[in-house]
Amino acid sequence: MRTVDAVIIGAGHNGLVAANLLADAGWDVLVWEATDSAGGAVRTAELSVPGFRHDLCSAFYPLGVASPVLRALDLESFGLAWRHAPAVLAHVLPDDRCALLSRDPAETAASVAAFDPRDAQVWLDEVDRWRRIGEPLLDAMLRPFPPVRATARLLRALGAAEALRFGRMTVQPVRDYGHERFHGAGARLLVAGNALHTDLGPEQAGSTIFGWLLAMLGQCVGFPVPVGGADQLIEALLRRLASRGGTVEYGRPVTRVLHARAVAVGVQDAHGERVRARRAVLADVSAPTLYEQLVGLPALPRALATDVHRFQWDHATIKMDWALSRPIPWTAAQARCAGTIHLGADLDGLTEYSTDLTRGRLPSHPFVLLGQMTTSDPSRSPAGTESVWAYTHVPHAMAGDISRMREQAQLMEEVIERRAPGFRASILGRHVQLPGDLQRHNPSLFQGAVNGGTAALHQQLLFRPVPGLARADTPIDRLYLASSSAHPGGGVHGAPGANAARAALARNGIAGPAYAGVIGALHRRLYG
Repeated sequence: MRTVDAVIIGAGHNGLVAANLLADAGWDVLVWEATDSAGGAVRTAELSVPGFRHDLCSAFYPLGVASPVLRALDLESFGLAWRHAPAVLAHVLPDDRCALLSRDPAETAASVAAFDPRDAQVWLDEVDRWRRIGEPLLDAMLRPFPPVRATARLLRALGAAEALRFGRMTVQPVRDYGHERFHGAGARLLVAGNALHTDLGPEQAGSTIFGWLLAMLGQCVGFPVPVGGADQLIEALLRRLASRGGTVEYGRPVTRVLHARAVAVGVQDAHGERVRARRAVLADVSAPTLYEQLVGLPALPRALATDVHRFQWDHATIKMDWALSRPIPWTAAQARCAGTIHLGADLDGLTEYSTDLTRGRLPSHPFVLLGQMTTSDPSRSPAGTESVWAYTHVPHAMAGDISRMREQAQLMEEVIERRAPGFRASILGRHVQLPGDLQRHNPSLFQGAVNGGTAALHQQLLFRPVPGLARADTPIDRLYLASSSAHPGGGVHGAPGANAARAALARNGIAGPAYAGVIGALHRRLYG
């Protein structure tokens, strides 16, 4: 049996971030990846027509470029480069009006002012607030829980009175926030549409903070893409890890976490090979996979096993990629220069769409999120063409109905064609991923649930992935959850992997026995 300091289960971006941080500390790190390539939900391939590069899952990275975790890794020194579309995002309404989000605050203000002139200054006021608190807010959101220092910095930036009002805003439904803060549909939709990058509808508590965060990130850092494809982010992580002596092995599906007396000691793969981990096992897999399959519920406290059964996924997904002979011929001219497009719904339409999903009904008017990748990065397809993707959500209860899923995929094309007559005529090739296809590509994407679990308040902070400490530590000593199922959740920012690595380092530091004692005592109080 080989022996290393740490085994990382899964070479998704969180697993690779964790591996890099442990290797930086001088640990002997081995990553076992089940498939034949690294990346998880961050991959690129020619799916439709040769010469057209498509990102298989995630594509735009506002959190990635802003994340203090990824910034600290200096991936640009390992070949990562970013590109931006001329405009960040366009929300195209059913009447063909368009709200545009630009990295130029004045341009965004002018766009929302077209819906109501009073919103120009209100939008600029929001941008000013972000510039004051954005850095400590991201630190507070992405650092290990509880983020004492970052929260103190955030409170100093806000002041007591504004902190109370900002706290209220973070838990508001985005419909209420939009009506309180803005006067016209444009600004309201820029925030509400971004909230639906999660599984939270306009009436759900907590939707404001997600929509506001993405809107302000788009305003200030854009929605950049890696030059050449999303996989270039992974390639940079791999090159950095190799330079530190870390190893990644492929075709190694882990089937079991080895543990004795509630301490993780290694892993076993599907071929029966075992590796001993002297210091830690970190799992970049979903929480249900880790606890139900790799550890086994009988090894867990009964209360924790019950909580794992209650884990809630975000919505299932249908994703389509197209190779087009020309850029999309939007009738809303502003949409032609944006990297990300929201279409198919005004605010009431977003509510209808979200309500359908909540009730387990297939939306008859789907909200479609679309990416114009060649507009964002010309290397993605031949000159004069466009590489495009789009996705929409569907209820889990219907995700296995292949016929209905294919009909919904056709409906997505109809939504685009209505706003861009001639779109279908420009299609050179298409590639459709139904919910089951997304899960086969990446087992952590249960029926295409792309955020590692619901973003609803009942599964955030101390409730993610289950009621507990909001930390990577598990009740199995030296075993850490490093995926988006853990706090702070979905998005390509590397925080779950970094938090797991920091927990492992703390457990193995000078104060390691005391750390283990405190964490263990808290887990016993929580789970018995």
